[in-house]
Amino acid sequence: MEAARPPPTAGKFVVVGGGIAGVTCAEQISKILEEFDVEEQSSTMLEKRFPNIKVIESGVKQLKSEEHCIVTEDGNQHVYKKLCLCAGAKPKLICEGNPYVLGIRDTDSAQEFQKQLTKAKRIMIIGNGGIALELVYEIKGCEVIWAIKDKAIGNTFFDAGAAEFLTSKLIAEKPEAKIAQKRTRYTTEGRKKEARSKSKADNVGSALGPDWHEGLNLKGTKEFSHKIHLETMCEVKKIYLQDEFRILKKKSFTFPRDPKSVTTDTEMWPVYVELTNEKIYGCDFIVSATGVTPNVEPFLHGNSFDLGEDGGLKVDDHMHTSLPDVYAAGDICTASWQLSPVWQQMRLWTQARQMGWYAAKCMAAASLGDSIDMDFSFELFAHVTKFFNYKVVLLGKYNAQGLGSDHELMLRCTKGQEYVKVVMQNGRMMGAVLIGETDLEETFENLILNQMNLSSYGEDLLDPNIDIEDYFD
Repeated sequence: MEAARPPPTAGKFVVVGGGIAGVTCAEQISKILEEFDVEEQSSTMLEKRFPNIKVIESGVKQLKSEEHCIVTEDGNQHVYKKLCLCAGAKPKLICEGNPYVLGIRDTDSAQEFQKQLTKAKRIMIIGNGGIALELVYEIKGCEVIWAIKDKAIGNTFFDAGAAEFLTSKLIAEKPEAKIAQKRTRYTTEGRKKEARSKSKADNVGSALGPDWHEGLNLKGTKEFSHKIHLETMCEVKKIYLQDEFRILKKKSFTFPRDPKSVTTDTEMWPVYVELTNEKIYGCDFIVSATGVTPNVEPFLHGNSFDLGEDGGLKVDDHMHTSLPDVYAAGDICTASWQLSPVWQQMRLWTQARQMGWYAAKCMAAASLGDSIDMDFSFELFAHVTKFFNYKVVLLGKYNAQGLGSDHELMLRCTKGQEYVKVVMQNGRMMGAVLIGETDLEETFENLILNQMNLSSYGEDLLDPNIDIEDYFD
């Protein structure tokens, strides 16, 4: 006889996902434009602070959207009036199931990486996003071969000029002084590490916040600061384990010290990477940091969601998916409304937080029959982060995304101190990249938002001797 199923529990709102979008959606926190503190907080803390939140630590097995019901791995059913899916995204691994390929996405994988690094003499980093950029700068005492498919580093964040500005910092010795952080970190506590059976081990944890490497000692076996070799315009062609490599009698290169002379490596490595530019390098392990794909898999079976080109759940301007009473926020969703000309979706912490907050407002308004305006945070793209210990502010179409050739750039750069780039179109500011302590972000934010014609200012706009803020107060 089949055991009686527990009766479904009815919640008014159900939120799936314990990352920043899910937690923010659940808390429906007030909007703060400033840099925020990311603090790792346990789920019991959430229940204490908000007695009307009940945290269920279980994965989702199935969504029955027609019955307005979620089935969790523990066999329980949760009936919802409104549901918000905030299950994030998974790292795109260059190779599944290879013990020498590590993806870094959440706190657990970052700690596993630190453990592996203590034994490493040489590693290879594949990818050109935020995590790759941070890693390359933070790793000490270990040779790093960094392979990117673009011409310059960090191309999702900035152009070749800014990349050049930052690269000089890589070559310089790294100062120890850290910029103090102010953000909140979220974590799920209390799941005993031993209790994580193999099936749990590959669960997707919450994405790393902007300060993920704080408190991790990323040091390899050797006594030197940076030793980085960059291979551009290439991707991974094949990965060989040591035995296979030996049998095939292939040859690998030593760490390039002199770009003119390339010598064959006599040392044996646990794993070898052949790049599409025909070069082969041996290393202790490979870090796959090649971006993410929306984690939609658990919800698709039996439901006809409209998906975006990037595989995310399409949402309208009220964060509503194509299915009734189902909303989505953060990395799992694809913004499919008529976007503001100076905003674009990027799978970043700041946006997960804004979307989670706005989705909660939309769900509440819909259940009360109220109408709600599009949230202001989707008017202008704004992201503050830190690369190579510099403050980096990205505003609007900072890389001239989608502007075609009909735009011009204005630059101001003081080596080792600041880099300011402004994207102009028809005399109006469309975007900006600010690296260093420029104090220009608020002024530029306003100039992009109000689309004032700045033609008459010409190059004076970036003249360091003119206090631009006084002009536009």
